[in-house]
Amino acid sequence: MIKKHYEFSFWLRVTHWVRAIAIIILTASGFYIAYPFIAPAHNGGEPVNFLNALFRSWHIIFGFLLISVTLGKFYLFFFDKQSKVERASFKDFINPKVWINQIKYYLLIGKHPHGKGVYNPLQFMAYVGVYGAIILISLTGLILYIHVYHQGMGGMLYDILRPVEAMFGGLAWVRQLHHIAMWIFIIFLPIHIYLAVFNSVYGKSGAMDSIFSGYRWVKKKDK
Repeated sequence: MIKKHYEFSFWLRVTHWVRAIAIIILTASGFYIAYPFIAPAHNGGEPVNFLNALFRSWHIIFGFLLISVTLGKFYLFFFDKQSKVERASFKDFINPKVWINQIKYYLLIGKHPHGKGVYNPLQFMAYVGVYGAIILISLTGLILYIHVYHQGMGGMLYDILRPVEAMFGGLAWVRQLHHIAMWIFIIFLPIHIYLAVFNSVYGKSGAMDSIFSGYRWVKKKDK
């Protein structure tokens, strides 16, 4: 017999989907800023269709959105009562037995291990890496931002971020690291989607449903 289990809170799901949409738009607009692959109509030769500026504006808007929602996610992870299932995943991460059982499951030679947290060790490690990439792409993005926009927030952050820029090796390296972090997301996303579907279908737990509704199905004997 199975029953519904509340796994992901409303705000956790909101931050997940806002972050996902932001990353997709940032990747598309970032590609265009680096390598403009379409051009607007000439309109009689007058430069009135500032397509690159439009892409840059959307890139900046969703960049700050990504930073904001990530800060919100950090708050939820450490302080939200409903996010304790995420924090409990660390106990599975440092448990060698859970690691072995999880790898056997992915190799199709073992059953799905039931850990203390919502993430298995491989998921937890991947998410730590992804959040590291988000921090890197946010810092490098802000450094690139302050070299174009010198007033307002750009002016306020200029003196703060200049030492970080030097630590990264200069502006050219900041740009390269920004691109590398983007490729981490491009590689991660299809793997993440595949494994989410795999766990939901092969594991027969409806885990994919939980990121939409907050609920998944569990057998009573698992409790």
